Amino acid sequence: MSTVQPSRAPGRLAQSREQPFHSVEEAWFWTMAALTARRDGARIVSGAGLVTRPCEPDDVIRCLDRLYRQRRIELQHARIMRIWGERGTVPDPRQPREAGDWRLWTEAMRRLDWPLRAKGIVTGPLPVAKPADILDFPGAGA
Repeated sequence: MSTVQPSRAPGRLAQSREQPFHSVEEAWFWTMAALTARRDGARIVSGAGLVTRPCEPDDVIRCLDRLYRQRRIELQHARIMRIWGERGTVPDPRQPREAGDWRLWTEAMRRLDWPLRAKGIVTGPLPVAKPADILDFPGAGA
């Protein structure tokens, strides 16, 4: 029977240094930056960055892939996520040429948010949709 020596056991110290992302967008931009660096020849080494994250870029991609296989995200979503992720910015809904991209971006981010939270990758505040407008019911007596 072997016992684990305290010096070799994984400790809470390493886990406490991990810094989860505050939003799904932050996690996505980090993932895209890492994938771009990898494509350009950089070697991704766990724990070598300034901030230790609770995941690898491939973990985020696996969550996205699962959503795609479940048909919760379509190729159009993934395309917009790649384009704007490489740019490092969110599409601007006020710009007519970016309004459609913004709609797909927000749908994709909302759908990716929960799987990343379930894995502890994102722990920031929950995204809150803008408050609904209250409209008068037509024909209501005044």
